[in-house]
Amino acid sequence: MKRNDFCWCGSGKKYKKCHLQYDEKIDSMKFVKKKNQARPPHKIINNAADIEGIKRAAVINGGALDLAGELVKEGVSTLEINDAIHEFIVSHGAHPSCLGFEGFPKSICISVNDVVCHGIPSKKEILKEGDILNIDITTDLNGYFADASRMFSVGKISEEAERLIRVTREIMEVGILAAQPWHFVGDIGAACGKYAHDNGYSVVTALGGHGVGKEFHLEPFVSHDCAAETGMLLVPGMVLTVEPMINAGEEKVFTDAADGWTVFTADGSLSAQWEKTVLITEKGNEVLAY
Repeated sequence: MKRNDFCWCGSGKKYKKCHLQYDEKIDSMKFVKKKNQARPPHKIINNAADIEGIKRAAVINGGALDLAGELVKEGVSTLEINDAIHEFIVSHGAHPSCLGFEGFPKSICISVNDVVCHGIPSKKEILKEGDILNIDITTDLNGYFADASRMFSVGKISEEAERLIRVTREIMEVGILAAQPWHFVGDIGAACGKYAHDNGYSVVTALGGHGVGKEFHLEPFVSHDCAAETGMLLVPGMVLTVEPMINAGEEKVFTDAADGWTVFTADGSLSAQWEKTVLITEKGNEVLAY
């Protein structure tokens, strides 16, 4: 690309005044193959207009999660929560991204107790006191996606469950703190994994975070338990999710053969997850959806 061409990012600016220095910096870096380091492709770098689009989607997504918190109570079915969230998102001119994604049948994921992720809302699943659950929502507004999940509890829960929820959130925050420009995706996983193991928990590595923004799922894959200084380089304009899935027992999980989606802990132990969408900036990062 020539200096006076319009930049590849779609900003409408000349390349020399937009991403020329960015590309030169990446070109000057030495990627170490034995550490599995990788350059980020241009297609996952967002310009200012893209970031504003993601932020607008995030406002609706956050409102949907706020509503979910009001709905979680004993005697409510997970399908009732799903339907209310669907109507909220649609009423705001957006689309619940999970609905129909690779055949997923509902608008959000609700994962209760030993369900790690991708729980399918059902009229037969009635919340009861002592339950803990993750509600995962992704919203698509005008082609921009925001993704986040939170943990909720029903009535009084056990000390074990309370600690798992609290520490899992801390693990996510530690991972976000490690998501710094000109560092690597593996730094997120190294930070999350250490904090989890230090607290006696296991980390699900079969699943992880991902790039998000102009599509629901983009590069890179974000492991939450891996070696530092590995994976894709984190650069300004990259947007990804930090969403550790933490088990009270063993790491091993399995997917329900009947529905092809619901992921359970293999040993029946409790699992928790928190998720935020994070923008890498010039000086650090910014949480866009939570």
